[in-house]
Amino acid sequence: MYYAVERVQGMAWDPSRPMREQELWEEHAAFMNALATEGFVVLGGPLGEGRVILLVVDAEDEEAIRTRLAADPWSKVDLLRIKRVERWTVLLEGRRDR
Repeated sequence: MYYAVERVQGMAWDPSRPMREQELWEEHAAFMNALATEGFVVLGGPLGEGRVILLVVDAEDEEAIRTRLAADPWSKVDLLRIKRVERWTVLLEGRRDR
């Protein structure tokens, strides 16, 4: 089952620094890459100017998503927090040969 997950910058986010220069960037990137490799995160990245991060997640339920993302180093220090989790019914799917 797919979910759309919105994450937003938390209290520890330093607006004077770009995303890749935030505290614990390497740890966060490794954690998220591992979730993508296992297929938990299907797509993910910042929207627009980066204040909102959108993830497409393949999970059993919202609780599983919240539990998994709570282990993100950025969640633990309040660099990112979950704003919203919505079940997503996919009706259209295009090519995936990129």
